[in-house]
Amino acid sequence: MKLDILAFGAHPDDIELNCAGTLLTEKANGKKTGVIDLTQGELGTRGSAEIRKQEATAAAKILQLDVRKNLELADGFFKNDETHQRQIITVIRKYQPSIILCNAPEDRHPDHGKAAQLIEDAVFLSGLRKIETYDNGLPQEVWRPTYVFNYVQDRYLHPNFVIDISAVMEQKLAAIRAYTTQFDSPDLSEPQTYISTPDFLESIIYRSKMYGKMIGVKYAEGFISKKMIGFNSFDSFIKTIT
Repeated sequence: MKLDILAFGAHPDDIELNCAGTLLTEKANGKKTGVIDLTQGELGTRGSAEIRKQEATAAAKILQLDVRKNLELADGFFKNDETHQRQIITVIRKYQPSIILCNAPEDRHPDHGKAAQLIEDAVFLSGLRKIETYDNGLPQEVWRPTYVFNYVQDRYLHPNFVIDISAVMEQKLAAIRAYTTQFDSPDLSEPQTYISTPDFLESIIYRSKMYGKMIGVKYAEGFISKKMIGFNSFDSFIKTIT
């Protein structure tokens, strides 16, 4: 299956927190979307790998994804080396996305920046024909996506552009809350963590409001691009309040 947009997350729930609104918006525009979770989040204080798998499946239904897979890399210990790059290359060539979304280039959790660099390197290598990869024993065609965008995570990084997600904000929040072990769940007897407090979820909403205010809409998500973004005409700009 060829996808239009493929989003990578170091952990299950990275996508929901940071770019779910964009995936939902593009899905409503008729795009095919997918998510690749690099790890099972097995080192997380709350829940377990099996529970988080169930939560990710529930979230995928809310996001109406065409594909969601987990590569089961080692949480906290995966590396940006040839073995892992080839795994990512195989996925990219399998789904041939035009756009890739991935973790922030640097963040509170070291896996996030590490994942971003791993994906960026694999995207370039995926376009080299002398690197051979196989899917179900069959040789894959080379493929290099047109764009790679980093979503903004816990630390504030100034985005190059933002996307209006006002129409799908409630669905985004529902997808986040599908991770019942990770976020505000007062009935759980597990230890409190940085992301399990009500304040953390509120911060996600506030940031979306801040990005939205910058372009005159209610909610938005921000992205970083190392590549220059071009437009065919000024008609591509969203109308904002001046």
